Amino acid sequence: DWTFGISYGDDLKVAKELLAKFAAEDNLILTDQEPVFIGLGELGDSSVNIAVRAWTKTEDYWDVFFKMNERVYNEFGAAGLSIPFPQMDVHIAKD
Repeated sequence: DWTFGISYGDDLKVAKELLAKFAAEDNLILTDQEPVFIGLGELGDSSVNIAVRAWTKTEDYWDVFFKMNERVYNEFGAAGLSIPFPQMDVHIAKD
């Protein structure tokens, strides 16, 4: 299971297509039991969170997990998607 956040205003369809592509290209992800699930998981405070669920053999779990995280980090930006992070705007009032 993964949850990947994109910024509000980013193209959800592009993000979902990329995630499906990444999963399809990983030969350690099993598709014979259940297909990879990709759906809108949450409209968060600072991100649109996409849920991804895929099956793999137990011994391949961590390889698949870390490879997918790295691929998202490295390739989302090139597709015009940003990975948001919590921010705080501070306004100082002058008396």
